[in-house]
Amino acid sequence: MRRSVMAEGPFEARQVYKLLELVRQKNKEQIKKLVHFSVSGLINWTEPMHGNSALHLASMANDLEMAQHLLSLKAHPDIQNKLGQTAMMLAAQHCHDCMMELLANKRANMNLVDKQGKGLLFYCIGLTERHARCLEMAISMHADVNNVSYAGKPVFLFACEQAEWCENLCMRLLESGADPNATDLMTGRTALMAAMRAGSVALVRRFLQKGGNPNTADRMGVHSAHIAAAKGLLEVLRMLSAYSADFNLMSELGNTALHEAAAEGHTECCRFLVQRGCNLMLRNKFGLIPSQIAKANRHKDALRELKKAEEALKPGRSKSPQLWAIRLNDWSFEHEAVLRKVFQPAVKGQSRVETVSKQHFISVLQALHAPVNKSDLKNVFTSLDKERKDLIKISDFFEGLDYLQEEFVLSQKVTFPLPGLSRDHLPANHIEDPLLYFDEPKEMHINMNQHVTRDHLESLMVAFSRNVPVDIRDCFYKTPLMTACRSGKNQIARFLIALGADVNAYDQFNQTPLHHACFAGHEAIVELLLQHGAVVDAKTSGGVTPLMRAIQSCRVSCVEQLINFHANINATNNRGQNCKMLAQLYGNKRICDLVKNGLVHAVTSQAHGSRGKTTAVPPAAKGTGGAWSLSQ
Repeated sequence: MRRSVMAEGPFEARQVYKLLELVRQKNKEQIKKLVHFSVSGLINWTEPMHGNSALHLASMANDLEMAQHLLSLKAHPDIQNKLGQTAMMLAAQHCHDCMMELLANKRANMNLVDKQGKGLLFYCIGLTERHARCLEMAISMHADVNNVSYAGKPVFLFACEQAEWCENLCMRLLESGADPNATDLMTGRTALMAAMRAGSVALVRRFLQKGGNPNTADRMGVHSAHIAAAKGLLEVLRMLSAYSADFNLMSELGNTALHEAAAEGHTECCRFLVQRGCNLMLRNKFGLIPSQIAKANRHKDALRELKKAEEALKPGRSKSPQLWAIRLNDWSFEHEAVLRKVFQPAVKGQSRVETVSKQHFISVLQALHAPVNKSDLKNVFTSLDKERKDLIKISDFFEGLDYLQEEFVLSQKVTFPLPGLSRDHLPANHIEDPLLYFDEPKEMHINMNQHVTRDHLESLMVAFSRNVPVDIRDCFYKTPLMTACRSGKNQIARFLIALGADVNAYDQFNQTPLHHACFAGHEAIVELLLQHGAVVDAKTSGGVTPLMRAIQSCRVSCVEQLINFHANINATNNRGQNCKMLAQLYGNKRICDLVKNGLVHAVTSQAHGSRGKTTAVPPAAKGTGGAWSLSQ
């Protein structure tokens, strides 16, 4: 049986604190004597302040040798402190994967929960590769992937809320049996909604493939389509359409997805939703239809699109195609790879033209639950069977032009970084359309940070030439320079700085571009930022400096750069941890040596009368008459 005793009296407390001190000193011989000759069961007693035992201490310090010694003296791996944390949970929290393996070999319980109901996997969610290793180990040891805290939050949803940073961990949990419809019992938000809010398109697709329900609403009546439309995630809306999402569902405020897209001015999303049957004339609780919302928010392009759609509703106008045909095209576009694989064995003939019979075509689509009835499927086949041979070309079905008007067909759309490009920039396999070219580019809303991550430098140039601010922020308050620093886009970072981008701007967590560059380990960009006046000791809302970020992600070269630039090694974060403590915590010997040498150098400098101030590198000149070039 597990036995945990809290030291209460003065004598007992002294014995426990003496044991803990011996653990810190790594004095194995004295520990053995104390355990044998002191009070019975001392090895599993916990100190009265935090409730930590000797094994807790060894686990947090990642002292494998000491932990092995304590376990040999019958320390129990499942002792819990005052917060309900076991040594295994603390090892996971501090990314000590080897310690986790040792405790697992001693049959530590993988499914214990702390005082908040959080199991081991809650402690494995983090930003580093070591967190990923800890999660992999916990899953392999059958930790509960559907653990729900006492506050009603599933561990899977907790991970998805951080999918911007740890998408791979979310994928691993999902593949290990996590419920794709995991829901926060307090807010009603699903893991699918959390993945959308984090902007993880790949994770959203996997959710839907695993059976995630796109029509679930949270406590405010908000559905997945509302979130995708508000964020302008056109690709996600297309996926939702393929999985039969209802775009006319209303939130508590009476808004549909179309209201949300209109409010944010996402023109393409407005067009897509109208084509997919979203009601243009539905009024929300304030009595407003989508076009009125677009007008109130001065989104001219979205308003123009909505007004055009309203005109098409008038009597005598051309009728829109049936909704089932559009949904079928969306569905086939999303499932094309699977469909081609299933159709392959039934391909007729030896030519490159792949054809299938009517019977096989209908049976496959019905087996894969295509969102269309058998009668409509026969009509689709008839429209595709041009030669009346009871055979159709697979490629014709995916193109969709024989049963759907061109403007509704997804496969015909060609997306450009910005309008007004010359023909020299078109992809080799594009569809020639004279309407794509015009002399005066129209106003267009763009995602600047997407252009940074995709290296669309020309698009950025055009945007800035139209007076888009160089420090424009996204929904997470990140500027294009921050995105370039995080993504390692050296050339774009130079370009943005040359245009006057603020090297000391901060996002919602008060992280500067230098924090992002250090965490990602892009030393060339770190040097660039420091040369242009980046504050070397800037602190986040958690008190974390760029040097601490580099230490946390084990970026040796960046740590060395910052120390050479006189970064403050003695700075502490809001948890009271300094750089030396963090270096020991994350276990990189090279970084520990760099920090130790930096401290010695700082002490030596002070002894010689140096005040230890940063020697600033003069910023490079800005605004050099537009002489910046792509070769820089």
